[in-house]
Order: sequence, then C-alpha cells, then structure tokens
Amino acid sequence: MPSSRSAEAPASTRRRVTRADDPCRRLDGVGPKLAERLAALGIECVGDVLLHRPLRYEDRSVVTPVAALVMNRAALAVVRVDAAEIRHGRRRSLLVSCSDGDARLWLRFFHFAPAQQARFAPGVWVRVFGEPRAGVYGVEMVHPEYQIVADAAAGHAIEPELRPIYPTASGVSQKRLFDMTGQALALLDTPGFWPEALPADLVTGFDVRESAAALRRIHRPGPADDTAALVAGSHPAVARLAFEELLGHQLGLRSRRRRVKAENAPPLGDAGRGLAPLFAQLGFEPTAAQRRVIGEMLADMALRHPMLRLIQGDVGSGKTVVAAAAVLTAVENGWQAAFMAPTELLAEQHAASLARWLEPLGVPVWLVTGKRRRDDALVATIDAGTPGVAVGTHALFQEALTFGRLGLCVVDEQHRFGVNQRLALRNKADRGGLTAHQLIMTATPIPRTLAMSAYADLDTSVIDELPPGRTPVVTVAVPNTRRDEVIERIGRAVAAGRQVYWVCTLIETSEKLEAQAAEAAAEALSTSLDGVRVTLAHGRMKAEAKARAMSAFKEGRIDVLVATTVIEVGVDVPNASLMIIENAERLGLAQLHQLRGRVGRGSVDSHCVLLYQPPLSETARRRLSALRETTDGFAIARADLELRGPGEVLGTRQTGAAAFRVADLLRDAALAERALAVADDVLVYHPREAERLIERWAGARDGYARV
Repeated sequence: MPSSRSAEAPASTRRRVTRADDPCRRLDGVGPKLAERLAALGIECVGDVLLHRPLRYEDRSVVTPVAALVMNRAALAVVRVDAAEIRHGRRRSLLVSCSDGDARLWLRFFHFAPAQQARFAPGVWVRVFGEPRAGVYGVEMVHPEYQIVADAAAGHAIEPELRPIYPTASGVSQKRLFDMTGQALALLDTPGFWPEALPADLVTGFDVRESAAALRRIHRPGPADDTAALVAGSHPAVARLAFEELLGHQLGLRSRRRRVKAENAPPLGDAGRGLAPLFAQLGFEPTAAQRRVIGEMLADMALRHPMLRLIQGDVGSGKTVVAAAAVLTAVENGWQAAFMAPTELLAEQHAASLARWLEPLGVPVWLVTGKRRRDDALVATIDAGTPGVAVGTHALFQEALTFGRLGLCVVDEQHRFGVNQRLALRNKADRGGLTAHQLIMTATPIPRTLAMSAYADLDTSVIDELPPGRTPVVTVAVPNTRRDEVIERIGRAVAAGRQVYWVCTLIETSEKLEAQAAEAAAEALSTSLDGVRVTLAHGRMKAEAKARAMSAFKEGRIDVLVATTVIEVGVDVPNASLMIIENAERLGLAQLHQLRGRVGRGSVDSHCVLLYQPPLSETARRRLSALRETTDGFAIARADLELRGPGEVLGTRQTGAAAFRVADLLRDAALAERALAVADDVLVYHPREAERLIERWAGARDGYARV
C-alpha cells in the first residue's frame, strides 16, 4: 500500500506541471479516458485534485488478526501466502490462499495479470486492506489493496496511517485518487504552483494560516488530527480553505458586477405619462411595498449604466405588477422589453396578465415560446426594434430571434435559470455599445447570507407585504388512507360555493405519466362527487385547451381543477379556498409553499391538505411539519436550507450556477459574513490577491472572466 506521506513528485511530473491550472492529464498515470471520467467529478486541472475533499478517513494503523475480522468492516491484516491459482467458475478469478498462523484468509481478484499471480508465490508475506466477506471457502477479501513485505515483522512495523476516501465515479479508483493527490501535494513546494492568495491581514485568526498547510492536513491527516472534524467541516484546516473559497466567489461576483456596471445602458426615465395609467388599469391599489420597490427599480433604470436588481417577494406579493411598471417605462422610452419565464404555462399566464394591463395603454405584448409555430412577421417586428414586450421561455434567447432595441430584460423564477442563461438574454441587447437593464424576480425567499453570497452581482429589493384581504392558509397533513374523507371535504367546499385545486405529483419527471395521473384523479373525483364540475390542466395539453380549462375555473364555471404542478405559479382565483396536494412527500418545501399560495387569495378561510403516502421518511416528516407550522416564506426558506442545503435551494445543481467545493453556506455562515464584509476592500487594496482568488475558486468554470 502506498505510504501516507506525500513523497517527492516524480521527475516527469515535476517537468510537466508548473501551475495549479495545468490539466490533470499532466499527472503521471492520467490518460485521456481517465481525464474524461475525472471531469465528471469536477476534476479538470491539477488544482481541482487538491480541492477534491475526502468523504471520510480509514484508520490503517491497527493490524487485525484474521480470526478477529468483522464481516463487511474494512480492516488491515498481515498474512503469508500458501498458494495462488486461477479458478474457473461463473467468472474467472485469481484466488490466493493466505494465513496469519491462526486463521485462513482468501484473496480474490477478478481482474489480474499473469505477473500478479507470480507475485503471490508461496511463503510471501502480504499486508492487505479490504472488506471481509463470507466466501465459498471461508473469509475472503475481493480486490483488496495489498503490499508485499519482507516478513511478518515488516508487515506489522507500520506507521500510523489515516487513508482518505474520496467521492469517486465509475472508472476512478480510490488508489488512483490517492496517487494523484500525492503527486499534487508534492507540487505545493514548487515555486509559483500554489501561491498564497489571502492578503496577510486576513490570515490572522485562523489556526492554520497557509492554504498549502490546510490542504496537506485535509488530504494526509496525522494520527492526532480530528478526522470527524475534517469530515464535518469544523476543522481549522477546512475553515481556512472555506473562507478563501467564499471570498473568492464573492470577489468573482463583485468583479463581474463592476464590469457590467461599467457598460452603457439606455437611460429609461419618466417618459411623460408615468405609472398612473397602469395603476388605474390594475383595478386595485399597489401596496406600499410594491411602490417602494418600483421606486428603487425606476431609479436604477434612469441611469446610464445597467440595472442589476433582484426582487424577492413571497407567493402572491405582486411581483408581476412591479415588472409591468418596468416594462411600461421601457416601452414609453421607445425600447423593447423581454420577459423570460421557466415554463410555457407561466409564460402564457404572464403574457395574458401583461396584455390585460398594458395593451389598453398601447403596449404590444408578444408571446414567444418553443411550442408555438415560428411567426416570421413577429420575428421581423422584434428585429426591427418596434417597442413592445416579448414574453416567453428559453426561446427568447435562441439565435433565430434578435431584438432590434432591447432595453430591459425581466427574468422570473431566477433559480430555474443559470447565470449564463440570463446573460445570453441580456447579450441580445449588445447593439450600438448599449446593454440592457436586468430585473430578476423570485418567489422563493432566500436568507440574507445565502442571497448575498449567491447574488452579490445584484442589488436586492424585497416585497415584504401582501395585498390586503389575503387570509392565512391553514395547512394539515393527512395520510392517503383517509382519502375518502378528503374527497368528502371537497364536496362540502363546493356545496358552500367554493372552488378546489387537486394537484397530482409523481416521482418521475415525465409529463406523460403526470398527465395520466391527473386524468385518473379527475375521473375518480367525477365519479365520487356527483354534480361537481371537474376539469383538467396539465403540461401535455394543447395551449388552447389548457387556457380554456384555466379560464373556466377562474370564471367559476368549474368547481375542481385537477392539475399537475404546472399550476405552481401564476393562477389567481380568489374563490379557490381548498388545495389538495397528492403525494406531498415527494415535493420540496419551496414548491409546496408555491402551490399553497394558490389559495388564500380571497377573504374566506382557506385550507391546504397535504395528502401523503405513509410511512414518511424523517426528511419528509420535517418538511411537512415546517409547512404546517408557518406560512412565512422566509421561515420556509430557512427550513428548506437546513433540509436540502444551499446548492438545492439556489437551484445550482439544475442551473449550473457556482457550486462550492469546500465551503458550505449553511455550516459556514459566519465565514460567509466575514467574506462579505471584506470583499470590497480586497478588490480595492489587494487587486493582485483578488485576481488570484477569483482564478482559483471561481475562474472560467463559472464564467466570471468572460462576462
């Protein structure tokens, strides 16, 4: 077995690797196929090898007698070879019979070379590490790690060793990762390979001051190191690197913001009419919070530099009205707006709302989605720069569509889009040296530290007030065994003149299967509830049929709308007072909260029933409990953060936004606050270190150098 100490790098490696951003293929033993597999782990350069943290550590300092081995528990043993022969069963294997003098151990290899068989000559002593299991002839280890030693004494004369166990992928062995980290660690002493990146005044307060020393502790801990703390992330070595990563990520975002803010944008000020006609068109008075946020937004848009603003608002807080104010301002100044939504249905609903409010004011509203047949006349109109707003999905930033005069980009439900996706839309405005203003919206409240860490390139506004007349929604969780009671409750609600949502969910992300589930539920409800009008809405329906179903429900001509999660956002029916979410245990907190927000929009008491299939997992139980206990979006977001972690809450796994390799925004909240506090000073007073930190921790993979 390889030594736990990082030996001097082979001469070939020293010649070929001089920088941490050199490709990992320059390490000994890494060929094209392995490099491709390593890329799946996020390992592309030599520096990535060092930032690939172990999951756990194995103690290889204790030799266990064969007789004392515990099945399925990895252990170290020292044995003498009695015989080695090839066995032909269902699979050809090399079987090595060994003993430590008191008990017998069999070593089995399915993949082996003739030279390997020759090494296991009778009388040879071997130190083996593996997981014992019950074999055909007795206790055996399959493909153990092994090392030939001189004799029994040499086998027992081992140094204390803690072996790191890394996250891995198909075709990438632990032995290979251990060897690669050994080569990379040896390179830390090479001048210029891993220069210190933190300014000297920021290193104080850390028990491990040098990042190179922190890396050595993480990959090759000594016997006195607290491995539990290394795994949990509370060890000083992890904290040192986590702070550096958080700061590097923060600097990358702020550096990008500075570059974008240095660009020119069209000043979109008051064009004369102002917003009074829009407010009159709404049929209701905007809340004080909406007016405040609109004021912040319009102040940004009036400048000659791009607005970069994130608007957070809970379900039903009226973000679309704020967006409509921005769109009207852009169009009245003679510019175009693009309004991007993550789903076809949401795009259709936004287009309908904007058309209802803005078209009477002379603002054209165009719907552009992937499912719609290409409209050459519309494409030409948008390309010509005709003032108006194009509402759509990803289709808005496809090459076939060009904007002649794009002044404003609105992105709804931002966590479903990656940074590069919204930048692709903004870049369509790059004509005549001008770039578009950006307005990003989310109905998923984000805790402050998380928001500032993930969206430091954006100013943030919060709509922290719901429109008057909204009633709190009472939420209950009910097992599927009481399904008949839930259906009876629907009958009572309809008899009282109320309307009901029934939402179907499936584990599979298949529109076809979800549609089938919704159709089955609608049929069952129609059969069970005599005289109750039931209709369907799901993603596989044609847009016209879906719109008819939604309109009928909104106009009160339908009592129960059975739908998939397509109705998560955008449907506003004040008379709907009961929401049933089937298989609620399968959804995340944020999505459940969004769905629940479809009710409680009127003055009557409203209820949400979480219909679940028992038994519940501990995570599902905590999720449903959190939803029952509060309707506060920020409290829901905090609970979601604790349950799923920052990566899932931000949507980074789906959208390709930056993922942290050492830091954890929940665990390292205090370090994140410190990084937030010093980031601007580092950019101003330590530009060389700032560039080094960005390159190391953010770099090209997140696009900071390109935007």
